Amino acid sequence: MRFSNVFIPRRAYWSTPFCKWQGSFADLHPIRFAADVAVKGLARRGIAPEVLDQVVLGWTIPSKQVFYGAPYLAALVGAPGVTGAMVSQACATSAAAVAHAAGSVACGGSEATLVVLADKCSNGPHVVYPNPAGPGGKPDAEDWVWDSFNCDPWAKNAMVETAENVARSEQISREEQEAMTLLRTEQYRQAVEDGFHARFFVAPYEVNPTGRKVVRVVEHDEGVFPTTKEGLAKLRPVLRDGTVTFGTQTHPADGNAGLVVCTKDRAAALSGGEAPVEVVSYATARVEKGMMAKAVVPAARRALEAAGIGVKDLAAVKTHNPFAVNDVYFSREMEIAPEAFNRTGSSLVYGHPQGPTGARLLMEGIEEAIDRGGGYVLFAGCAAGDTAAALVVKV
Repeated sequence: MRFSNVFIPRRAYWSTPFCKWQGSFADLHPIRFAADVAVKGLARRGIAPEVLDQVVLGWTIPSKQVFYGAPYLAALVGAPGVTGAMVSQACATSAAAVAHAAGSVACGGSEATLVVLADKCSNGPHVVYPNPAGPGGKPDAEDWVWDSFNCDPWAKNAMVETAENVARSEQISREEQEAMTLLRTEQYRQAVEDGFHARFFVAPYEVNPTGRKVVRVVEHDEGVFPTTKEGLAKLRPVLRDGTVTFGTQTHPADGNAGLVVCTKDRAAALSGGEAPVEVVSYATARVEKGMMAKAVVPAARRALEAAGIGVKDLAAVKTHNPFAVNDVYFSREMEIAPEAFNRTGSSLVYGHPQGPTGARLLMEGIEEAIDRGGGYVLFAGCAAGDTAAALVVKV
């Protein structure tokens, strides 16, 4: 899918740090939390809520009052006359939400859309479905987060099994996975040391669940574990006779992110004299059952083809990599050196709150391209159901 006349105002994007499962953000309502962060993010960039004519809310984990999600969010950010859609596509939610907003702008349905991605893996809902035919009327039940991670109803496998399947079929060793993890950890560590993520973080953030007392202040990602070659080698595989350990996969997290998608004229007006970022193309892909990590490659290739460019034209590449297997496979198939992508961090290291992950990676890619003097940025990431999505933007 190729877009025309779709832009992001320069640095009109933001993210919270990501906090580990059951950590500092565990008690916050995801929509109200994301709205508060969006208010701060818009204010820091001098964008008044009055310029917004649409919102898109991306989420994957339901929370109380999510039925009213998009209009509720709009009202909380100061745009009570605005509404929009809610988008949910597992780990591809960020890309799908941006594409939804971009399609609306390209077709003349909006001049300025606020896209907010809000999810919380902590305290995931325990859902009960009435089943009058159950024994004694016993209802069916589902732990939304845990059961979704552990059972694809079509492929009949857990997500970690898809990583093992690709590792086995493509002969990706445990040693390769651990080497990739060490590289990604060092890339992230260097970016933190350079203050890279502070460019778009809404931080420090005061956590105030009741509205009466600040209980903690979050300044950085929480849940990033010290990682060494020796430490990784000591870990047992998650699955018996497997190669993936808890050190070479991501962890559930909480957080949110947001950005503004506009027409070229509106984006230029909101960019403070700098050039806005063009949203160029979007693509999805699905591969055979139980091979989720493979889907990133065809999605990326389709997005690049729609943009009319190749890998050599890219200034920055970011991938959602829930498993180190993903990046080993992507590197091989796309012929990109491991050190040449995810230069400033990735979800393998700092965690995965589902919906917001792709948006944070996209803004990291934009900032990397800015540092390199501009150019094309590719974001690509896998998602549940052996699928993937990809976006190309131009700085």
